[in-house]
Amino acid sequence: MGNIVAMAAFPAYWTAHKKSVTLPNPGSFDELHKSCKDVFPQQMEGVKLIINKPLSSHLQVSHSIHMSTVGQSNYHFNAKYVGDYQPSPAETFPMMSGDVDNAGSLNAQMIYLLADQIRSKAVFQTYRSKFLTWQIDGEYRGDDCTVTMTLGNPDILNESAILVTHFLQSITSRLVLGGELVYHQRMGEEGAIFTMAGKYSAPNWVATVNIGYGGAHASYYHKANEQQIQIGAEFEANTRLQETSFAFGYHLDIPKANVVFKGSVDSSWGVGGVLEKKLPPLPVTLALGAFMNHWKNKFHCGFNIMVG
Repeated sequence: MGNIVAMAAFPAYWTAHKKSVTLPNPGSFDELHKSCKDVFPQQMEGVKLIINKPLSSHLQVSHSIHMSTVGQSNYHFNAKYVGDYQPSPAETFPMMSGDVDNAGSLNAQMIYLLADQIRSKAVFQTYRSKFLTWQIDGEYRGDDCTVTMTLGNPDILNESAILVTHFLQSITSRLVLGGELVYHQRMGEEGAIFTMAGKYSAPNWVATVNIGYGGAHASYYHKANEQQIQIGAEFEANTRLQETSFAFGYHLDIPKANVVFKGSVDSSWGVGGVLEKKLPPLPVTLALGAFMNHWKNKFHCGFNIMVG
Protein backbone atom coordinates (compact mmCIF):
# COMPACT_ATOMS: atom_id res chain seq x y z
CA MET A 1 0.00 0.00 0.00
CA GLY A 2 2.85 2.36 0.85
CA ASN A 3 4.47 1.76 -2.54
CA ILE A 4 1.23 2.63 -4.34
CA VAL A 5 0.88 5.90 -2.42
CA ALA A 6 4.52 6.77 -3.18
CA MET A 7 4.08 6.07 -6.89
CA ALA A 8 0.93 8.19 -7.01
CA ALA A 9 2.69 11.08 -5.28
CA PHE A 10 5.77 10.98 -7.54
CA PRO A 11 4.29 12.96 -10.50
CA ALA A 12 3.25 15.79 -8.19
CA TYR A 13 6.69 15.80 -6.57
CA TRP A 14 8.44 15.84 -9.97
CA THR A 15 6.25 18.74 -11.20
CA ALA A 16 6.95 20.75 -8.06
CA HIS A 17 10.65 19.93 -8.31
CA LYS A 18 10.84 21.15 -11.92
CA LYS A 19 9.11 24.40 -10.98
CA SER A 20 11.53 25.03 -8.12
CA VAL A 21 14.63 24.19 -10.19
CA THR A 22 15.19 25.94 -13.52
CA LEU A 23 16.81 23.50 -15.94
CA PRO A 24 18.81 24.72 -18.96
CA ASN A 25 17.96 23.99 -22.56
CA PRO A 26 19.95 20.90 -23.72
CA GLY A 27 20.76 22.39 -27.13
CA SER A 28 20.71 20.58 -30.45
CA PHE A 29 21.14 16.83 -30.92
CA ASP A 30 23.75 17.40 -33.64
CA GLU A 31 25.91 19.35 -31.17
CA LEU A 32 26.13 16.68 -28.46
CA HIS A 33 29.76 15.85 -29.34
CA LYS A 34 30.71 19.40 -30.42
CA SER A 35 32.97 20.15 -27.42
CA CYS A 36 35.12 17.11 -28.20
CA LYS A 37 35.14 17.53 -31.98
CA ASP A 38 36.34 21.15 -31.74
CA VAL A 39 39.55 19.91 -30.12
CA PHE A 40 40.60 17.88 -33.18
CA PRO A 41 42.39 19.53 -36.12
CA GLN A 42 40.63 19.77 -39.47
CA GLN A 43 42.21 18.04 -42.44
CA MET A 44 44.39 20.33 -44.61
CA GLU A 45 45.95 19.67 -47.99
CA GLY A 46 47.53 21.94 -50.60
CA VAL A 47 47.45 25.73 -50.42
CA LYS A 48 44.29 27.71 -49.67
CA LEU A 49 43.68 31.46 -49.70
CA ILE A 50 40.54 32.78 -47.97
CA ILE A 51 39.50 36.44 -48.19
CA ASN A 52 36.58 37.62 -46.04
CA LYS A 53 34.97 40.98 -46.83
CA PRO A 54 32.09 42.48 -44.80
CA LEU A 55 29.95 44.66 -47.09
CA SER A 56 27.66 45.85 -44.28
CA SER A 57 26.54 44.90 -40.78
CA HIS A 58 24.22 42.31 -42.37
CA LEU A 59 26.07 41.05 -45.47
CA GLN A 60 29.46 39.36 -45.74
CA VAL A 61 31.14 37.69 -48.70
CA SER A 62 34.24 35.52 -48.95
CA HIS A 63 36.46 34.17 -51.71
CA SER A 64 38.35 30.89 -51.38
CA ILE A 65 41.01 29.56 -53.76
CA HIS A 66 42.29 26.04 -53.13
CA MET A 67 45.28 24.66 -55.05
CA SER A 68 45.40 20.92 -54.42
CA THR A 69 48.17 18.39 -54.99
CA VAL A 70 45.80 15.41 -54.68
CA GLY A 71 42.50 16.40 -56.28
CA GLN A 72 41.29 19.20 -58.52
CA SER A 73 41.90 22.83 -57.62
CA ASN A 74 38.76 24.91 -57.11
CA TYR A 75 37.33 28.34 -56.32
CA HIS A 76 34.43 29.04 -53.92
CA PHE A 77 32.34 32.16 -53.50
CA ASN A 78 30.32 32.43 -50.29
CA ALA A 79 27.74 35.03 -49.28
CA LYS A 80 26.08 35.29 -45.87
CA TYR A 81 23.24 37.51 -44.71
CA VAL A 82 22.15 37.94 -41.08
CA GLY A 83 19.13 39.84 -39.83
CA ASP A 84 18.48 42.16 -36.90
CA TYR A 85 16.75 39.90 -34.38
CA GLN A 86 19.20 38.47 -31.81
CA PRO A 87 17.52 36.39 -29.07
CA SER A 88 20.93 35.30 -27.71
CA PRO A 89 24.56 36.39 -28.21
CA ALA A 90 25.26 33.32 -30.38
CA GLU A 91 22.14 33.49 -32.61
CA THR A 92 20.83 36.01 -35.12
CA PHE A 93 17.74 35.62 -37.32
CA PRO A 94 17.03 35.34 -40.14
CA MET A 95 20.25 33.85 -41.55
CA MET A 96 20.88 32.96 -45.19
CA SER A 97 24.10 31.64 -46.70
CA GLY A 98 25.13 30.27 -50.06
CA ASP A 99 28.31 28.74 -51.44
CA VAL A 100 29.00 28.17 -55.14
CA ASP A 101 32.19 26.79 -56.73
CA ASN A 102 33.76 27.14 -60.16
CA ALA A 103 31.88 24.03 -61.43
CA GLY A 104 28.49 25.54 -60.57
CA SER A 105 27.75 23.36 -57.54
CA LEU A 106 25.62 25.15 -54.95
CA ASN A 107 25.15 24.63 -51.23
CA ALA A 108 22.63 26.99 -49.61
CA GLN A 109 20.72 27.15 -46.35
CA MET A 110 18.25 29.46 -44.64
CA ILE A 111 17.38 29.61 -40.93
CA TYR A 112 14.27 31.47 -39.84
CA LEU A 113 12.69 32.03 -36.44
CA LEU A 114 8.97 31.27 -36.71
CA ALA A 115 8.25 32.03 -33.03
CA ASP A 116 10.22 32.64 -29.84
CA GLN A 117 10.92 28.92 -29.41
CA ILE A 118 10.31 27.55 -32.92
CA ARG A 119 12.82 27.79 -35.74
CA SER A 120 12.99 26.33 -39.22
CA LYS A 121 15.90 25.51 -41.52
CA ALA A 122 15.99 24.64 -45.22
CA VAL A 123 19.06 23.21 -47.00
CA PHE A 124 19.53 22.84 -50.77
CA GLN A 125 22.49 21.23 -52.53
CA THR A 126 23.31 20.74 -56.21
CA TYR A 127 26.25 19.09 -57.96
CA ARG A 128 27.15 20.91 -61.18
CA SER A 129 23.81 21.20 -63.02
CA LYS A 130 22.16 18.25 -61.22
CA PHE A 131 19.94 18.53 -58.20
CA LEU A 132 21.50 16.52 -55.35
CA THR A 133 19.53 16.88 -52.13
CA TRP A 134 17.27 19.12 -50.11
CA GLN A 135 15.86 18.99 -46.63
CA ILE A 136 13.71 21.06 -44.32
CA ASP A 137 13.42 20.83 -40.56
CA GLY A 138 11.56 22.41 -37.69
CA GLU A 139 12.92 22.72 -34.18
CA TYR A 140 11.21 23.53 -30.90
CA ARG A 141 13.47 24.71 -28.07
CA GLY A 142 11.66 24.69 -24.76
CA ASP A 143 13.03 25.80 -21.43
CA ASP A 144 14.45 22.33 -20.69
CA CYS A 145 13.93 20.28 -23.87
CA THR A 146 14.54 20.32 -27.63
CA VAL A 147 12.43 18.56 -30.26
CA THR A 148 13.50 18.46 -33.93
CA MET A 149 11.93 16.91 -37.02
CA THR A 150 13.76 16.75 -40.38
CA LEU A 151 12.37 15.72 -43.76
CA GLY A 152 14.97 14.90 -46.40
CA ASN A 153 14.65 14.29 -50.16
CA PRO A 154 10.88 13.68 -50.27
CA ASP A 155 9.83 12.17 -53.63
CA ILE A 156 6.09 11.51 -54.01
CA LEU A 157 6.39 9.79 -57.40
CA ASN A 158 8.99 7.27 -56.25
CA GLU A 159 7.53 7.08 -52.73
CA SER A 160 10.85 7.76 -51.05
CA ALA A 161 11.76 10.00 -48.14
CA ILE A 162 13.89 10.21 -45.02
CA LEU A 163 12.37 11.36 -41.72
CA VAL A 164 14.56 12.09 -38.70
CA THR A 165 13.28 13.08 -35.27
CA HIS A 166 15.39 14.15 -32.28
CA PHE A 167 14.43 14.65 -28.66
CA LEU A 168 16.58 15.90 -25.78
CA GLN A 169 15.48 16.47 -22.18
CA SER A 170 17.45 18.04 -19.33
CA ILE A 171 17.03 15.70 -16.37
CA THR A 172 19.23 17.78 -14.08
CA SER A 173 21.39 20.85 -14.60
CA ARG A 174 24.19 18.53 -15.77
CA LEU A 175 22.49 15.42 -17.18
CA VAL A 176 20.76 15.32 -20.60
CA LEU A 177 18.99 12.27 -22.04
CA GLY A 178 17.31 11.80 -25.40
CA GLY A 179 17.10 9.82 -28.59
CA GLU A 180 17.08 9.84 -32.38
CA LEU A 181 14.70 8.00 -34.71
CA VAL A 182 15.59 7.68 -38.41
CA TYR A 183 12.90 6.37 -40.75
CA HIS A 184 13.56 5.83 -44.46
CA GLN A 185 11.44 4.56 -47.33
CA ARG A 186 12.67 3.91 -50.86
CA MET A 187 11.32 1.77 -53.73
CA GLY A 188 9.00 -0.22 -51.50
CA GLU A 189 11.61 -0.75 -48.79
CA GLU A 190 11.39 0.86 -45.41
CA GLY A 191 13.19 0.71 -42.11
CA ALA A 192 13.81 2.57 -38.88
CA ILE A 193 16.80 2.97 -36.58
CA PHE A 194 16.57 4.23 -33.01
CA THR A 195 19.55 5.63 -31.10
CA MET A 196 19.67 6.59 -27.43
CA ALA A 197 21.85 9.46 -26.27
CA GLY A 198 23.14 10.81 -22.98
CA LYS A 199 25.36 13.71 -21.99
CA TYR A 200 26.83 14.68 -18.63
CA SER A 201 28.46 18.09 -18.24
CA ALA A 202 30.73 18.87 -15.29
CA PRO A 203 32.51 22.19 -14.74
CA ASN A 204 35.72 20.95 -16.42
CA TRP A 205 34.66 17.95 -18.50
CA VAL A 206 31.85 16.60 -20.70
CA ALA A 207 31.03 12.93 -21.39
CA THR A 208 28.64 11.95 -24.21
CA VAL A 209 27.47 8.59 -25.55
CA ASN A 210 25.16 7.44 -28.37
CA ILE A 211 24.06 3.78 -28.48
CA GLY A 212 21.87 2.24 -31.15
CA TYR A 213 21.36 -0.68 -33.50
CA GLY A 214 24.07 0.61 -35.84
CA GLY A 215 26.73 0.89 -33.16
CA ALA A 216 28.00 3.27 -30.50
CA HIS A 217 29.72 6.63 -30.36
CA ALA A 218 31.29 7.94 -27.16
CA SER A 219 33.34 11.06 -26.53
CA TYR A 220 35.07 12.71 -23.58
CA TYR A 221 36.16 16.34 -23.38
CA HIS A 222 38.32 17.79 -20.63
CA LYS A 223 39.49 21.35 -20.03
CA ALA A 224 42.78 21.16 -18.15
CA ASN A 225 42.81 24.85 -17.25
CA GLU A 226 40.76 27.94 -18.00
CA GLN A 227 41.91 28.59 -21.56
CA GLN A 228 45.16 27.00 -22.64
CA ILE A 229 44.92 23.18 -22.69
CA GLN A 230 41.95 21.07 -23.79
CA ILE A 231 41.86 17.36 -24.63
CA GLY A 232 39.30 15.08 -26.22
CA ALA A 233 38.87 11.36 -26.89
CA GLU A 234 36.43 9.60 -29.22
CA PHE A 235 35.42 5.96 -29.58
CA GLU A 236 33.23 4.62 -32.39
CA ALA A 237 31.94 1.11 -33.05
CA ASN A 238 30.09 0.16 -36.25
CA THR A 239 28.15 -3.10 -35.99
CA ARG A 240 27.40 -3.27 -39.73
CA LEU A 241 31.04 -2.97 -40.80
CA GLN A 242 32.37 -4.76 -37.71
CA GLU A 243 34.87 -1.97 -37.13
CA THR A 244 35.94 0.09 -34.14
CA SER A 245 38.09 3.20 -33.96
CA PHE A 246 39.62 5.41 -31.31
CA ALA A 247 41.04 8.92 -31.56
CA PHE A 248 42.73 11.31 -29.14
CA GLY A 249 43.10 15.04 -29.70
CA TYR A 250 44.43 18.03 -27.84
CA HIS A 251 44.16 21.81 -28.15
CA LEU A 252 46.87 24.20 -26.96
CA ASP A 253 46.23 27.95 -26.88
CA ILE A 254 49.02 30.47 -26.25
CA PRO A 255 47.31 33.90 -26.14
CA LYS A 256 50.50 35.89 -25.59
CA ALA A 257 51.95 34.52 -28.83
CA ASN A 258 48.62 34.50 -30.73
CA VAL A 259 49.20 30.81 -31.47
CA VAL A 260 46.78 27.87 -31.41
CA PHE A 261 47.93 24.29 -31.95
CA LYS A 262 45.70 21.24 -32.43
CA GLY A 263 46.99 17.68 -32.67
CA SER A 264 45.49 14.20 -32.94
CA VAL A 265 46.38 10.50 -33.08
CA ASP A 266 44.02 7.62 -33.87
CA SER A 267 43.88 3.84 -33.83
CA SER A 268 44.62 3.57 -37.59
CA TRP A 269 48.12 4.95 -36.96
CA GLY A 270 47.16 8.39 -38.18
CA VAL A 271 48.92 11.43 -36.72
CA GLY A 272 48.12 15.05 -37.53
CA GLY A 273 48.53 18.60 -36.34
CA VAL A 274 47.57 22.16 -37.29
CA LEU A 275 49.35 25.33 -36.14
CA GLU A 276 47.49 28.66 -36.42
CA LYS A 277 49.22 32.02 -36.02
CA LYS A 278 47.50 35.41 -35.99
CA LEU A 279 49.44 38.47 -37.13
CA PRO A 280 47.97 41.51 -35.35
CA PRO A 281 47.36 44.32 -36.09
CA LEU A 282 46.92 42.86 -39.58
CA PRO A 283 43.68 40.88 -40.10
CA VAL A 284 45.69 37.85 -41.25
CA THR A 285 45.79 34.29 -39.90
CA LEU A 286 48.29 31.70 -41.10
CA ALA A 287 47.72 27.96 -40.68
CA LEU A 288 50.12 25.09 -41.34
CA GLY A 289 48.98 21.47 -41.09
CA ALA A 290 50.55 18.05 -41.62
CA PHE A 291 48.90 14.61 -41.51
CA MET A 292 50.43 11.16 -41.85
CA ASN A 293 48.95 7.68 -41.87
CA HIS A 294 51.67 5.17 -41.00
CA TRP A 295 49.49 2.17 -41.81
CA LYS A 296 48.72 3.33 -45.38
CA ASN A 297 52.09 5.07 -45.80
CA LYS A 298 50.43 8.34 -46.83
CA PHE A 299 51.44 11.90 -46.00
CA HIS A 300 49.99 15.27 -46.95
CA CYS A 301 50.37 18.81 -45.69
CA GLY A 302 48.58 22.11 -46.18
CA PHE A 303 49.05 25.85 -45.83
CA ASN A 304 46.19 28.32 -45.38
CA ILE A 305 46.11 32.12 -45.47
CA MET A 306 42.99 33.81 -44.12
CA VAL A 307 42.49 37.55 -44.60
CA GLY A 308 39.67 39.31 -42.76
